[in-house]
Amino acid sequence: MDKLKLRSAIEAARASIPEDERHAASVRTREALLDQPWVQMAGLVACYWSSGTEPATNGLVFALWKHGATVILPVLRADNDLDWAVYDGPDTLAPGRFGIMEPVDTRRGVDAIRTAALVIVPALAVDRSTGVRLGRGGGSYDRALARVGPNVPTVALLHEGELLEDVPAEPHDLPVRYAALPSGITRVATGRA
Repeated sequence: MDKLKLRSAIEAARASIPEDERHAASVRTREALLDQPWVQMAGLVACYWSSGTEPATNGLVFALWKHGATVILPVLRADNDLDWAVYDGPDTLAPGRFGIMEPVDTRRGVDAIRTAALVIVPALAVDRSTGVRLGRGGGSYDRALARVGPNVPTVALLHEGELLEDVPAEPHDLPVRYAALPSGITRVATGRA
């Protein structure tokens, strides 16, 4: 299946999940992540503010922040690259491009992600054996992942059924190391992530 068809199929499947089930699944994913020592010890976490039918991250971002982590969230630039700014509580967000909530703090630049000890990214699917993620097609997160150190845990948040045996990949597609689902955390790539 090509990327466009796979994206459409996954987006349709996500839209069919009742909102209360999506919320409960997101809570289970958040708890599974927060149980990991490498998440608990991360001092600087790059995450994202979810929208639509994505696994919800607002509770995760808030929990990381309340537990003392510095959380940076993306700010979409005009060239579709990601700038980063510090999250300092729910009152420090405002709608950005496409209505996605972004921090109003000072922009730290596209290279701010280089200092993160943990990187959490969105995905529509992840390949179980390679860790290649299927995004929405803009390439923003592939550019961001290219700046992440080779030993930094990178995690894609998924709904059940989105960890697949085969995700189509192109040379610019970068893998993640872990897939976080309501059923738990799965290591998906052993190479550079």
